[in-house]
Amino acid sequence: MRYEKEDLQEALRVLRAGGVILYPTDTVWGIGCDATNPEAVKRIYALKRREDTKSMLMLVHSEAILDFYAQVTETAEMLLETSTAEDSPSLKGKDGEGFETQKPLTIIYPNARNLAPNLIAEDGSIGIRITKEPFSNALCAQLKHPLVSTSANISGEPTAHFFREISPEIINGVDYVCRFRRDDETPHEPSTIIKVNADNTFIIIRE
Repeated sequence: MRYEKEDLQEALRVLRAGGVILYPTDTVWGIGCDATNPEAVKRIYALKRREDTKSMLMLVHSEAILDFYAQVTETAEMLLETSTAEDSPSLKGKDGEGFETQKPLTIIYPNARNLAPNLIAEDGSIGIRITKEPFSNALCAQLKHPLVSTSANISGEPTAHFFREISPEIINGVDYVCRFRRDDETPHEPSTIIKVNADNTFIIIRE
């Protein structure tokens, strides 16, 4: 399945103008904006009716740019290597529990920087996932900024797993709805979420 160049270019135009889009990701459909634009981030919190003390994660296209936005510890590097290995060894977190994953991996990094301040958690951390899904990867690469990614639902309501499940309120609340994969109903698992601390310990938030 290939995306249309015009679809990608219109999404980029809206993002560069400070707008908000609805787009497919490597997990579920997401609401997104330029992660360095505080006004756009504020609009997403309002659309989701979500308190801005609850931080949102963001997508990037490459591991190479991670350290510009957060502290990438040795543990984070090991987790990234593990998530892409064919045979994932079991790692153990602070609580002693192990995990193995081939699912998309979201890492919560310490010492976030160069981002919209209202995107960063109160403890200074930020959740980042490297997306391998073609459309969202191309968006991040061509935008040259990280892309906010939060589920396309009102806070507290069920997550929309497919485009047809997204509420009209969300669809009407964004500036552009991407066309790619609207009819795709391939099941996608939520990402594994692991919080890495500056001292190299980590906690498994969701396996």
